[in-house]
Amino acid sequence: MINNALHSAKNDSFYSRDNYQVDFQGPRWVLSKDVTVPVVMLESVLSEKGFEIFKRVLSYFAKSHSPSHVLNMFNRCSAYLQMATNEKPFSVPSLISYYSTLNSKTQWYMGVIRTFIRQWHRLGYEGVSDDVIRLLDKWVIKGNEKGFAVQTMCPDKGPLTDIEMGGVVSACIEGLTSERLTLEEVSCALLFAMTGRRPIQIAALRIKDLREVSAGQYRINFPRAKQRGQGWRSEFNQFAIVEDLWLVLRRLASEVELGFEHRLGVKVPERLIGELPLFPAFRGVSPEIDLEEMLDGDYLHAPTEKLKSIMIRIGGILEVISERTGAPVALNANRFRYTLGTNLAREGKGVYVIAEALDHSDIQNAGVYVKNLPDIVERIDKAVALQLAPYAQAFRGVIVRSETEAQRGEDPASRISTGRDNVGTCGSYGFCGALAPIACYTCTHFQPWIDGPHEEVLEGLILERDRFRAISGDMKIASANDRLILAVSDVVIRCKSAREKKSRG
Repeated sequence: MINNALHSAKNDSFYSRDNYQVDFQGPRWVLSKDVTVPVVMLESVLSEKGFEIFKRVLSYFAKSHSPSHVLNMFNRCSAYLQMATNEKPFSVPSLISYYSTLNSKTQWYMGVIRTFIRQWHRLGYEGVSDDVIRLLDKWVIKGNEKGFAVQTMCPDKGPLTDIEMGGVVSACIEGLTSERLTLEEVSCALLFAMTGRRPIQIAALRIKDLREVSAGQYRINFPRAKQRGQGWRSEFNQFAIVEDLWLVLRRLASEVELGFEHRLGVKVPERLIGELPLFPAFRGVSPEIDLEEMLDGDYLHAPTEKLKSIMIRIGGILEVISERTGAPVALNANRFRYTLGTNLAREGKGVYVIAEALDHSDIQNAGVYVKNLPDIVERIDKAVALQLAPYAQAFRGVIVRSETEAQRGEDPASRISTGRDNVGTCGSYGFCGALAPIACYTCTHFQPWIDGPHEEVLEGLILERDRFRAISGDMKIASANDRLILAVSDVVIRCKSAREKKSRG
């Protein structure tokens, strides 16, 4: 019976969990738009029969598990088999030998291999003895390390501070208005920042997933990820978003529709507009394709790696400076997820709420956010602000010696006032609805005067911070203007230095 199954496997194909038809005998198995498994790598490592059985077991997982999980399983088994060339594969001696090379941080590799071997044995294929199963059952194998970057507040890989997050969001908006970033790039970055979703979830979004549930109430219907046994876009969770993000995403949806119309040469049928991917891969889209057929799957969705690379590119272009390191903030999707979970823990939310917000199926990973929660800055006084300001570089404008040197300095309407005194000049000719002078200190168009009363602005902000903290007891609310405080502090320092330079000469 087993031999018959192996014989038929040589001539058949199967469908991956993401509905990709896979040639069983092909050298590489394309399981999704993102994942290709190079099965041919093991052809020379295993015997002919062993290779066929290995692929048969792997195909079992490929039909029902996520492509990324299957690739990870292949990679772990491949690493073991490459090292076990002097021993019989999947034998007791070879497994003991490989296990001895692992440490506390890599021990989870054997956990993945054990899952594969157990399934091999359950399917009844030869090559895995009962002794091997008994050995594997005895081993207590640690899972992969969780939460290190979160619990240590690692400045390179861990959660972002409120100041860093505010800088990223502000820089993205400024990057869009200055056309340094595209609408797609900004939409991608804001989705990561404001929802904490995984790249694979954002890549799977379609226009119809943007929902206005009532006046002023907006939701995104996110496809779930890492749900064992579930197909692509088969389960969803709603996530509430603010109106600003909604407007950006609706604008992106209109741009996507026009992009398809341009490449197809005709209008997209009304019934298919909602099915268009929010982040499309336009390659191959032409008047000759059957759009409805191509939309039946992930073929027109951007690869997950593209969204990851967008974040890296944005980080390089914007160079938002961290007040912790004085260096540009490294941006990736994981850091935004860590930030969301950490902020919820700081607000006193429990593991179940955090798991739900991060779209986890259980609470085993949510616990790291409430365990050994790192302290946050309880107080920023003037001295601390002046010390941190040069590192944060939150001020983005240009210091001018007087109004006459400023762009638009001849226009009295350009003056920025505290209500009692003028602090600088706005160099923008466009309409601005921001609250002056508070919002001006983080704006690229602001030109503070070196003799302006910037210290008064700084002291007022710090007093307001303390007042909010005393009233609400909520540090999240009280620290909302911390990045702005650092921007004003930076201006105070720069103006003092400019005055000293001016007096010398």
